[in-house]
Amino acid sequence: MPVIYYVILSSLLFCIGLYGVLTRKNAVAILLCIEIMLNAANLNIIAFSRCWPEPARGTIFVLFVIGLAAAEAAVGLAIIISYYRKSEAIDLDNINLLKW
Repeated sequence: MPVIYYVILSSLLFCIGLYGVLTRKNAVAILLCIEIMLNAANLNIIAFSRCWPEPARGTIFVLFVIGLAAAEAAVGLAIIISYYRKSEAIDLDNINLLKW
């Protein structure tokens, strides 16, 4: 398959994730949308790594981004769980605890 199909799919996934981040009020849903955006970036990197002379570089970069996404999910969920224990709600409009 040509690379353009993967790029179109990647941009569609990224737009879906961006729409979710901008419209959701639930913190868990926003984290899931950020994961969709990171996976769209991974798909784009893999699609363009087929055009490079050494495709292993793209794969290594994707593995780095997957590790970064896992760390982001762990830290984000830890912050959300900590806030939920204090206030019994996850609505992002009411979060003032993390401000100085």
